[in-house]
Amino acid sequence: MPIIYDTPRLKISTKPVHLPNGFDREYLFVEPVPAVCILPTDEHFVYLIRQYRAVIDSYIYEVPAGGMEPEDTDPVVAARRELAEEAKFFAEELIPRGFVYSSPGFCTEKLWLYEARGLSLCDTYCCDEDEIIEVVRVKKEEALQMASDGRICDAKTIALLMRSLF
Repeated sequence: MPIIYDTPRLKISTKPVHLPNGFDREYLFVEPVPAVCILPTDEHFVYLIRQYRAVIDSYIYEVPAGGMEPEDTDPVVAARRELAEEAKFFAEELIPRGFVYSSPGFCTEKLWLYEARGLSLCDTYCCDEDEIIEVVRVKKEEALQMASDGRICDAKTIALLMRSLF
């Protein structure tokens, strides 16, 4: 399996694959570290982040999210850290909402989904210097409408809204 790019957080390689239908094909594998996504909620609202994404040169609405660190023994550890770093919240309860693959046609990234309840503000962490983030409080019904009408265009956020609010 020729490795094209290899860092602690991302590996890109090619690999021959024998498909179930008998065909052989070489595939590109993009293998980032697993990540976590968290939807902070209270009785009537969700808290999204409006974040600048340089790759698309745009601000978009998202849920707090981030990659797991090597020392994270459980996705919940990473979820608590990312919730504090990006949204400045501590959650009494993190409810698992399963996982999704970000783009399984070429990428192995597994995104662990959590709904955060029992929120309280914390200031123990701060964003990374390359993160431009604003926390936005949105009524649950409005968040679903935003996902439906395209104002939320981030796939992980749409998946987590669907898993948490339906």
